[in-house]
Amino acid sequence: MFRNRTHAGEELAAVVRDHDRGFDVVLAVPRGGLPVGRVVADALGVPLDVVVARKIGARGNPELALGAVASDGTTWLNESLIDDLGVAESYVAREADRERATAAEKLDRYRGDRPPLDVAGKRVLIVDDGIATGATTTACVRQLRNAGAEYVAVAVPVASPSAVERLADEADAVSCVDTPPHFSAVGQFYDSFEQVSDEEAGRHLGAARE
Repeated sequence: MFRNRTHAGEELAAVVRDHDRGFDVVLAVPRGGLPVGRVVADALGVPLDVVVARKIGARGNPELALGAVASDGTTWLNESLIDDLGVAESYVAREADRERATAAEKLDRYRGDRPPLDVAGKRVLIVDDGIATGATTTACVRQLRNAGAEYVAVAVPVASPSAVERLADEADAVSCVDTPPHFSAVGQFYDSFEQVSDEEAGRHLGAARE
């Protein structure tokens, strides 16, 4: 159990440092991933930036991920689930477009007037506060590969075993502090799991700790 996201970042940083792979940048998934990513980036002595993807939810059940789409349009689809539910291609395409636009707007809001992030040839670490299904993280990994990253790893304080298994097929490495067998939601493993405000997220992204 983690006290809060900062404590989770400290625990995660210890794990990442033990398997140092010479990362060039940490990319946090906003907003909850930014407090964790700030600690990890500072521990590694590398810059912190953001990567954004959005879940493509099922009709009438938005929490059920049919897939996910990154801010650049990179998409991962759970084809077997889509087939099982008989979801129309037109629905998936429409929702993917909508969520891509939302992800792109969110990325612009956090990055502000900074130049586009160039990850070509770089070793990149994606950090979030936890992973339940791995859908959005998978889309993020694929986006960075398409952008030419040399090495893409994922590190989180807690993740479901099924998410780790899925991501192991996508990322070069996956690091977790804990992968509990009984997993229902990320927040159950935090004493304090309050929503991160845009203002707080911006502070974490703005500058490294002194």
